[in-house]
Amino acid sequence: MFSFDPDKILDQFLYHPESPLLFSSGLFLFFFLGFLLVYRLLKSHERGRVFWCILFSVFFYYKSSGIYFLLLIASVLVDFYVAKWIEQATSKRARGWLLVLSLTANLGMLAYFKYTNYFLELWTGLSGGQPLHFDIFLPVGISFFTFQSLSYTIDVYRGNLKALDNLWDFTFFVTFFPQMVAGPIVRAADFLPQINQPLMITREMFGRGVFLFCIGLFKKAVISDYISLNFVDRVFDSPAQYSGLENLFGVYGYALQIYCDFSGYSDMAIGIGLLLGFHFPINFNSPYQSLSITEFWRRWHISLSTWLRDYLYISLGGNRKGRARTYVNLMLTMLLGGLWHGAATRFILWGGLHGLMLAVERWWKDIFPGKPGVARKFLGGLWTFHFVCLCWILFRARDMATVQLMLEQIAFAFHPEIFLEFLHGYGPVVFWMALGYGLHLLPATWERAAEQRVTALHWTAKAVLICLVAVLVMQVKSSDVQPFIYFQF
Repeated sequence: MFSFDPDKILDQFLYHPESPLLFSSGLFLFFFLGFLLVYRLLKSHERGRVFWCILFSVFFYYKSSGIYFLLLIASVLVDFYVAKWIEQATSKRARGWLLVLSLTANLGMLAYFKYTNYFLELWTGLSGGQPLHFDIFLPVGISFFTFQSLSYTIDVYRGNLKALDNLWDFTFFVTFFPQMVAGPIVRAADFLPQINQPLMITREMFGRGVFLFCIGLFKKAVISDYISLNFVDRVFDSPAQYSGLENLFGVYGYALQIYCDFSGYSDMAIGIGLLLGFHFPINFNSPYQSLSITEFWRRWHISLSTWLRDYLYISLGGNRKGRARTYVNLMLTMLLGGLWHGAATRFILWGGLHGLMLAVERWWKDIFPGKPGVARKFLGGLWTFHFVCLCWILFRARDMATVQLMLEQIAFAFHPEIFLEFLHGYGPVVFWMALGYGLHLLPATWERAAEQRVTALHWTAKAVLICLVAVLVMQVKSSDVQPFIYFQF
């Protein structure tokens, strides 16, 4: 018999560290439907919609990080007023110091929460002192919302953007929940003009939003989570217990897992944005179809790679100061990009390897200009994918000893004779991996055709599609909802 328990209902609105609010959870869908109902009722009330979105977004972040939602509010207030002061400043020197204030506030907050223990470990390693470690909670998505807010003050400083007069509009921009905690990193110039537009959700926007949300949920909750829990995590946790062949497939599995996890989140964020009347830029474009590392970074986490290009690489001088300086700038950009991803030496090495390869490719293109032939394209694609997979080992392994052990297993204990036994023992995992890579390698025209078919469906058919995807998720998923990988960044 059904019993009404107000304490249990209230408990759903409180923060629980062990179960942050995720797009792929049933609780989020429940909250989102309630939010969407009020949002639609406020269709003709622009300010009301803005305030309602801010309220829900702050609640969403509270459900992800608890009391640390105050950091988000602090970041908003600092950058809103600093940007106004930058615009009002009468001297370049004053403008420069105000920009330094914004950089210090944002990067200082990021450095404290994300890098304090890492720098302490480096210091104790160099000095030989007693190890120090503080119990510092890493707020979800801090790297994303600080970069997004920081880009606004930099654009105002450069004169590319007018400072806002309305604090609520800026708060809406930084806190908008679909992309706040794991991207895509949206530029103020792209998002702010959409705020004051009349709410208009066309049939195409609604259809594409449903399509992207379903695709993203399928990628994350079916493919990524299944191969992670049933194979990838086991291999990376104990690589010595598996043959080199299994270790190699574990690396291939992680390459697919992180793609489906992160691009799945981006797809859902972009889809939810469309359902609310907002357009976000694409964040992934079939990156494993790339024929070079340069092309890979034009297709992978596009919002971050363009952010690093526009605000770091170009600020360092870009390619305007000669070949040698260009190579150095590429290395520095990717080293800092690696550090952005995580406070560990292996992340810096990951970024450094990508930076080195970007520099090598730039040098090769300078020495041997011209378009590659078919054979060179094929070899380029094969090399690019395996280089990226090699670097993913650094990204996923818990320490450098694990990296070394996995590489040794692949190089010296491969055992190809167990391939058929592997296929038999991990049949479902191999199936989802084959399906995931197969869908990823399909031509873009096929995806657009599928999107158009979903858009053309009646709204009842769209509802049925969402239910079918939800049923599939329930059949495949584990008992616990798995956090998104990029929540830790």
